[in-house]
Amino acid sequence: MEKYAWKATIKDGSLEEYIRRHDNLPQDMKDLLREAGICNYTIWNVGNELFGYYECKNGVEFAAKTQNNSPIVAKWDAYMADILIMEKDPITGAQPLLKQVFEFD
Repeated sequence: MEKYAWKATIKDGSLEEYIRRHDNLPQDMKDLLREAGICNYTIWNVGNELFGYYECKNGVEFAAKTQNNSPIVAKWDAYMADILIMEKDPITGAQPLLKQVFEFD
């Protein structure tokens, strides 16, 4: 199973709202993540920085393509734009994949 990690920045004073929105993640978004083969999805924060990690049952490319082609993700991204600064890869439309430099199993 391939792993995917990303980072983003929360706008000042928006962490509580970011958490609230994720605590109320819409069912269509949950369904889309499952359709994309995404599992074991976790997001951490320190200060205004976010770090996300998930595993891709069908590979990173499939997960990125499924999300990039989805109006559900486009709607979610627009909803989050007022509180989140997130770079997008111009080719995949997803957050740029962080390069793995260490793993301990």
